[in-house]
Amino acid sequence: MQRISQQQINQQWENIEQVRRMNEVYPEPPRAFCQTFGCQQNEADTERIAGMLKEMGYEPTEEPAEASVIVVNTCAVREHAEKRVLGIIGRYTHLKETNPELTICMCGCMVQQEHITEKIKKSYPRVDIVFGTHALWRFPELLLRRLGGSKRLFEIGGSDEGEIAEGLPVLRGKGCHAWLSIMYGCNNFCSYCIVPYVRGRERSRLPEVIEQEMRELVAEGYKDITLLGQNVNSYGKDLDEPIDFSDLLARLDAIPGDYRIRFMTSHPKDASAKLFRTMANGTHISHQLHLPFQSGSDEILKRMNRKYDSAQYRALIAEAREAMPDVVLSSDIIVGFPGETEEDFLQTLRMVEDVEYDLLYTFLYSKRTGTPAATMPDSATQEEKQERFDRLLKTQERIIERRQNAYVGKTVRVLIDGTGKQPSDYPMAGRTDGGLLVLCRGNNLNIGDFVEINIEKASLRALFGTQV
Repeated sequence: MQRISQQQINQQWENIEQVRRMNEVYPEPPRAFCQTFGCQQNEADTERIAGMLKEMGYEPTEEPAEASVIVVNTCAVREHAEKRVLGIIGRYTHLKETNPELTICMCGCMVQQEHITEKIKKSYPRVDIVFGTHALWRFPELLLRRLGGSKRLFEIGGSDEGEIAEGLPVLRGKGCHAWLSIMYGCNNFCSYCIVPYVRGRERSRLPEVIEQEMRELVAEGYKDITLLGQNVNSYGKDLDEPIDFSDLLARLDAIPGDYRIRFMTSHPKDASAKLFRTMANGTHISHQLHLPFQSGSDEILKRMNRKYDSAQYRALIAEAREAMPDVVLSSDIIVGFPGETEEDFLQTLRMVEDVEYDLLYTFLYSKRTGTPAATMPDSATQEEKQERFDRLLKTQERIIERRQNAYVGKTVRVLIDGTGKQPSDYPMAGRTDGGLLVLCRGNNLNIGDFVEINIEKASLRALFGTQV
């Protein structure tokens, strides 16, 4: 792993200053539009890009047609997301017909793939800057070069070991939620996943740097802070000092203040009783656990290269529930993995029925070029896969209905974080400690308040209640 030197960071600040001076000649500040696809890590990356743009003199806008710079941060996890991105980029390039000075940038995981880069070069000539995940910290340099007259820029390479850059600006979203990346990259190489190829190897930020950023977030008033990593349970394995994710979690939990800590994503092969004890004993740590199992079939798990079996996974769930009887559980499932039989799928269905998750993220398998799974034989038809997927959804809906209704009559602590989407009897929205959506009403409820809410009714997507 390479840590970007302070000298290199200082150079980016000089690039930022040069672009800012170029923008000072305009009577009004130029505007920048950022759009994100994919995971929470991409959201956090976009906040850093937005922070750089802000320091370079750009004001954020929600309207692409108003922008002088457009940045689209892409996702490579599923084919559908890639098609959406290319369609949107096509529309944005037409904006150059009325605004030839517009600079269009693409970044993120999707463009880290060579075949995508070639497609952009040949089919999207109006895209000006393309940079991968490893070059994100160099965005001010790339933009300065393009504004200075350089030809189209493609910065896709990067060390397979990855890099960590600290000390560049960030523009966080308004409200009470914040992302805090603790590590980058992935070493797991699940056979269906492109992430290790596009984000590089696991690399951990230093604990003192994470703690300082956490203290700043709490001081700035953020109340719901999510620690991010492709596999947070691997945190610290590449550091010289002896520290693991449970140790880091306890260290951050000791910071005084009124806030919650969440984290994602946990990999079952590295989850432990120590982690669950740390969560249970914490002052600020939410009793929410996202623990993807992907398939209930040991044969499919082996083909997926997940490095655990269904019995080990069930044992982890039992340990988590013993440590935290109130834990809210969620998971990821892939339906239709190459070679999945009806019996394999039924084992997944049994896992869902036995564990009774509060929330599931369910996906039909999406073939990713360059991964081992892409060349695996598959006999199931798309119709069969869709039918299994629909059965899974119906099973999970019954479970959610039962688990949601169990909250009726109970009082839960809720962080108010927004308003309801429509005027109703329950005008405010918030989240429980476990991350469940609550639509609520009461006296003088404000965003950022922790309040006690008595749950009066439930639906599949939300709980409804009144302030106690």
